[in-house]
Amino acid sequence: MKKTLQKIYLALILILLYAPILTLVVLSFNASKTRSKWGGFTGEWYVALFQNESIMNALYTTLIIAFLSALFATILGTMAAIGLQATKKKFRSVFLTIANIPMLNAEIVTGISLMLLFLAFRMTLGFTTILLAHITFNIPYVMLSVLPKLKQTDIHTYEAAQDLGASPLYAFFKVVFPDILPGVLSGFLMAFTMSLDDFIITHFTKGPGVDTLSTKIYSEVRKGIKPEMYALSTLMFVTVLFLLVLINTAPPKKLTKEERQKQRKAVRISRTIFRKVVPAMLVIVIVAGGFFYNSKQNFANGSNRVIVYNWGEYLDPEAITMFEEETGIDVVYEEYETNEIMYPKVESGAIAYDVICPSDYMIQRMIDNDLLAKINFDNIPNIKNIGQTYMEQSRQFDANNEYSVPYCWGTVGILYNKKMVKEPIESWSVLWDEDYKDSILMQDSVRDAFGVTLKYLGYSLNSTDRDELYEAQELLIEQKPLVQAYVIDQVRDKMINNEAAIGVIYSGEAIYCQQENPDLEYVIPKEGSNIWIDSWVIPRNAQHKENAEKFINFLCRPDIALMNFEFITYSTPNTAARELIEDPAIRNSRIAFPDASELEGCETFKFLGDKNDRIYNELWRQVKSK
Repeated sequence: MKKTLQKIYLALILILLYAPILTLVVLSFNASKTRSKWGGFTGEWYVALFQNESIMNALYTTLIIAFLSALFATILGTMAAIGLQATKKKFRSVFLTIANIPMLNAEIVTGISLMLLFLAFRMTLGFTTILLAHITFNIPYVMLSVLPKLKQTDIHTYEAAQDLGASPLYAFFKVVFPDILPGVLSGFLMAFTMSLDDFIITHFTKGPGVDTLSTKIYSEVRKGIKPEMYALSTLMFVTVLFLLVLINTAPPKKLTKEERQKQRKAVRISRTIFRKVVPAMLVIVIVAGGFFYNSKQNFANGSNRVIVYNWGEYLDPEAITMFEEETGIDVVYEEYETNEIMYPKVESGAIAYDVICPSDYMIQRMIDNDLLAKINFDNIPNIKNIGQTYMEQSRQFDANNEYSVPYCWGTVGILYNKKMVKEPIESWSVLWDEDYKDSILMQDSVRDAFGVTLKYLGYSLNSTDRDELYEAQELLIEQKPLVQAYVIDQVRDKMINNEAAIGVIYSGEAIYCQQENPDLEYVIPKEGSNIWIDSWVIPRNAQHKENAEKFINFLCRPDIALMNFEFITYSTPNTAARELIEDPAIRNSRIAFPDASELEGCETFKFLGDKNDRIYNELWRQVKSK
């Protein structure tokens, strides 16, 4: 009985450890792009992985930074450990404590501190700053590995070698270094692993066009990780598993003389492979990858480029390729998840972006804080394709249409599953219906969450009245036990997979969800909602303004606007592009292009001032913390 329980316990542990990995492996062979349904077996994602330039560049960058930072950190950390060992004991403990602080410090503090230091020295955030940051936080780990080995080293042997005529350097490498080599190698491997897996420090010190695997995965989490990433993770897991099995395979206990000779021969071959061939291959792959990466990224230092900062999956990659081929201008492309994440990076001036795509209220805020440059519309003749209705609507946040060019628009509404909801939904009140407890998805966005609640109460979604805001907060707190999750783009997979009955969603996402699950229906509640516009703007500190205007003009071309509409499924304000939509059901879709009567109660978000922003954020923080 005891042995049976032990086996069951071991099995449960193994299931907990490997069930997530098994899920990942299965998803890497799923023909459907969404994790929410099985589309059949396929190996196409493994082929697509090696064709996906952004993922491969992220992989190469990760390996290069991990290798170089581990190498430099090992050299510097070993030297520091030797110097520390040579100091007097009373000073050694003080210096050791100081050296250990970075390991005990929160990574977010280290990341922000390094970012501020780089900015103070006017360094451009990019590959170099990531490398320097990784070397910095890896050095203490190397010291931690080398110091114990130094303590075990007999100083008298080193002194004896010098007495026999060896130089200090020669004596060190012949006497001391062999003794501390295990610690040095251990420190190198620890530094390599720490760098390979780091996200927080990399996130704060990276620049546009530079991504490691961790930052690449993070940029995809909120909008849905690409299946190619599942394939890459599977390959990495299988590689590590193979190496572990190979290293830990035990030889037979009883061997004949001939078998022992064969074993010794196999051991010699194995040592040659693992000590010489594998390291050489690793260096060759990383160096070759470095040259490949540099050949792809050399444009980052040139003037003939445009740095674009956009929402995740908000532009057809093929459009970027076409723009580069037609104009010869290289595009450095970076993504963000929310307006609130984008704004501080632009405000800090740490990175000089050329083109950004904020939402209406954020554009107003950026104009008020003098962060945007006026656009020269002589360089954007294709502005004629943008419907006058949308240009007029843009005046709510860009009074004279001087700073922005509409790109996409839509509404916020309710997506519901007709099989899980009793009757058609017409009102926001359903979000407080206890019949749907644990089956409601709310937007994890302060303005959207409060906007929904304020409209339900009959107030403006731009309200700054304290009593109205407190009333909305109480309702959100009251609703919280009914909410399954606060999400952004994850609402798509959950609704497609029938994991929730009701979700607050953007209209463009609703179109995609309906295509995947015909049981879903979208409605703009009768109380009214938010009608939003995302527009292209040019920051005041943009270094390639003319290229930015060429880029915006290119995206206003009808055929390109149509490509982007079909790729992202968000409504286009480009009336010429809408006429090119072949499918009349899409061209006349009430989700993509609702009737004017459905928009009567809708409002556009406005920037309410920094003071009111702080009030909204504090109230939302209190809601989330309850």
